[in-house]
Amino acid sequence: MKVTKICCIGAGYVGGPTMAMIAYKCPHITVNVVDIDEKRIAAWNSDQLPVYEPGLDEVVNACRGKNLHFSTRVRENIRAADVVFVSVGTPTKTYGAGAGRAADLCYVESAARMIAEEAEGPTIVVEKSTIPVRTAEAMRTILESNSQSGMFQVLSNPEFLAEGTAVQDMENPDRILIGGDQTHEGLAAIACLVDVYANWVPREKILTTNTWSSELSKLVANAFLAQRISSINSISALCEKTGANVEEVARAIGCDSRIGSKFLKSSVGFGGSCFQKDILNLVYLCEHFGLPDVAKYWNEVIRMNDWQKSRFSQNIVHTLFNTVSGKKIGVLGFAFKKDTNDTRESAAIYVVRDLLMENARVSLYDPKVRRETILQDLAYVGVPEHLLASHLHFASDAVTALDQAHAMVVLTEWDEFRHLDFASIYQRMVKPAFAFDGRNVLPAVKMRELGFQLYCIGQGKSPGG
Repeated sequence: MKVTKICCIGAGYVGGPTMAMIAYKCPHITVNVVDIDEKRIAAWNSDQLPVYEPGLDEVVNACRGKNLHFSTRVRENIRAADVVFVSVGTPTKTYGAGAGRAADLCYVESAARMIAEEAEGPTIVVEKSTIPVRTAEAMRTILESNSQSGMFQVLSNPEFLAEGTAVQDMENPDRILIGGDQTHEGLAAIACLVDVYANWVPREKILTTNTWSSELSKLVANAFLAQRISSINSISALCEKTGANVEEVARAIGCDSRIGSKFLKSSVGFGGSCFQKDILNLVYLCEHFGLPDVAKYWNEVIRMNDWQKSRFSQNIVHTLFNTVSGKKIGVLGFAFKKDTNDTRESAAIYVVRDLLMENARVSLYDPKVRRETILQDLAYVGVPEHLLASHLHFASDAVTALDQAHAMVVLTEWDEFRHLDFASIYQRMVKPAFAFDGRNVLPAVKMRELGFQLYCIGQGKSPGG
């Protein structure tokens, strides 16, 4: 089968950018991205995209209205498609069996039932959402049980995008992974999807496996990356106690070819939509299959990440003479990393929560995250409405956020925070002027010369502080 029409259910951080790149690289394929969220679709059709990624505007503008379309007409576009991607949310369950660990597949199931009702003729269904192992089997059961024809092949095609570099990652990926049944029909479906990606990805970078290996590979990849971050963050605490510098330690061990330098950047903690969710899912799978020791091992990665965030918050309170009540704290950054407006599981959520619960007056600035998103995130983690109204203020820029502040707290590594007018900021802050760098991006030597009492992850406190 030659693919000419693709439908993607879900216009979020994965579905929208991925489909935009496929349309951009495959002008002969019509790509329809559908979602029931009318506001989200309207944003994709506007000049203000709902997802911020460097370079994404150019990709979308190049093909939107030509072979790339965003629509709420879900069923109609399913019927017309040769291939249907499922890119809906799979949040961690908050109820019932597996609550707090297992993935909630209600949106995946809903999408499968809709495909079964609407698909006409042979259809390839592609799992793009991050899902537990053997979800394809459940999807196939739903599809075949609720369709007149039952002519489906279910493939696993996990995404390995890093937010902030998603366009670059899609244009020049490390690999494309496609899993499917190792039958004649399954291999034929895999070949169809391989042909789509082969329009711009070298064939040697397109890996094919059985379905289960593909599904598990996504969870394991994120677990390994998160493990490295938690490992170096655990060492950051030891560095602060011993006088070592975690940046120098990371550079030294990263030169070992067996270890490598990537994901050894110590910070206030990892965030994003995947790492924590996928590790919790992996923990649940290990428990489900009777592997409690393996589950405990991976759960420690999450526990260490939570501890790092809490340790950072506690250090701020302790350093400010054991109280931040009534003190203005200028917080720079709320996104979980730079070059994205995504705040899911951002370390900033928990640090800001801790400060507000200590009655600090938080003045917050992030160049891309919307005020409504921040308020929703903080309410979700239990910050009372009266504190959000009285103690949280939004600044239009970094300098305003720090005016008359007792402390500067950097929680996202936005490039602009490296090049602020620190001399002017110092003059306008309450003395002693404290600074807490949760990303190790501030110019430490310069700031200490100016008089800042600077605390960096894994580097101990500043001399004389």
